Amino acid sequence: MPLEVHDKFTGDLIQTLPEAEAEQVDAAVRRAAAAFDAWSATPAHRRAAILLAAAQRIAARSDEFTALIAREAGKAWKYSAGEVARSVETFTFAGEEAKRIHGETVPMDASAFGEKRVGFYLRSPLGVVAAITPFNFPLNLVAHKVGPALAAGNTLVLKPAEETPLTAILMADCFRDAGLPDGVLELVHGRGEVTGEALVRHPTPAKISFTGSPPVGAHILSVAGLKRVTLELGNNSGTLVEPDANLDLAVPRTVMSAFANSGQVCISLQRLYVHESIAKTFIDRFVAATRALKVGNPLDRDCDVGPMISDEAAERADSWIQEAIAEGATPLVERRREGRMLWPMVLTNTRPEMKVMCREAFAPLVSIVTYRDFDQGLSMLADSPYGLQAGIYTKDLQKAFKAVAKLDVGGVMVNDTSIFRVDQMPYGGNRMSGIGREGVRFAIEEMTNLKLVCFNLE
Repeated sequence: MPLEVHDKFTGDLIQTLPEAEAEQVDAAVRRAAAAFDAWSATPAHRRAAILLAAAQRIAARSDEFTALIAREAGKAWKYSAGEVARSVETFTFAGEEAKRIHGETVPMDASAFGEKRVGFYLRSPLGVVAAITPFNFPLNLVAHKVGPALAAGNTLVLKPAEETPLTAILMADCFRDAGLPDGVLELVHGRGEVTGEALVRHPTPAKISFTGSPPVGAHILSVAGLKRVTLELGNNSGTLVEPDANLDLAVPRTVMSAFANSGQVCISLQRLYVHESIAKTFIDRFVAATRALKVGNPLDRDCDVGPMISDEAAERADSWIQEAIAEGATPLVERRREGRMLWPMVLTNTRPEMKVMCREAFAPLVSIVTYRDFDQGLSMLADSPYGLQAGIYTKDLQKAFKAVAKLDVGGVMVNDTSIFRVDQMPYGGNRMSGIGREGVRFAIEEMTNLKLVCFNLE
């Protein structure tokens, strides 16, 4: 069936694409496999030059990318522009890292059985990488798979989210203009249950890199076979605010962290724990800042919150809010939804077992919970089956390091919220939040094999 890509604010049809079924997926994988030998043998400096040239072309077309992301993803202009700028950095990092992929010597004679031997290892590309990306960052999360794969000498078959495929097509045009050979980057479009399923079940790809929901990640693991798999999944991200926090910084940052991109970020702030001694002041300021947010057309330069990705997503989140209120939660702002538009929601008196607390909302809603002392607050923050990132505001180094030790997450942000990420850092989660790490250098490590070389000098 054809894919219809709509403007998420107006509902207007932007473009229709054919859906790739198993036969088209197989053809794309075969083209990528055929291109692998030549691309993997391409000198690192040439791979780097293509990545850097593509980054420059994306930067030169920044407004075009920004408008497209705002339309097909519904992301506010300022956040769409930020995503474009970050993707330029990500591809630049990939170009730079392409020239730094190396191995190390191994002290073979550390073993009595290794005398008179010299050893070292190299990193070699895997082959074809299959990548499946989500709708919420249709350029930068694509960059986090495409950039490292190409830098390492792999070829890649990319299935972008069916809701937001046009940004990936525009990106591929930039790579074509930058001189990327045919077959090195293949795109297939379609729904996860059709195109994605065919891609992850295909026997040729050596690795699958997926960003999405835990249930889909678990399914991929069950059907992928003997492939490398990286899964970047979800989170019900939390942040703790201690009494010594700088509220002039913490309040606007936590508001942005809860509601940017309509809360549709894996590390959006969903659970906010505030010490009871500052709770009233913090909540009053937080609610006032939330009420001041502009909700509307993401193409407006002053828009803060645009539409959610679909009517169904907005309806699901709104139903969770209604359920929480029916179970005793207190809304601090008006509950309002119009189709895909869901206005930011702030809740108090929530309990850990409520869906808005224990499951990933992926929506513009946050629960503020008060606590008596640091240990109680830290235990609340740690109480989650997810483990992507968490934040803590405090000037007390002992408390900060205690949080670092206790929290079973991929990243702890001190004096910031869970949402902080820059694109060269290792990024990924534990437990239900995934397997493996992204961040260009770290993704390259997961997209290469170690090859040991040992010389017998006798």
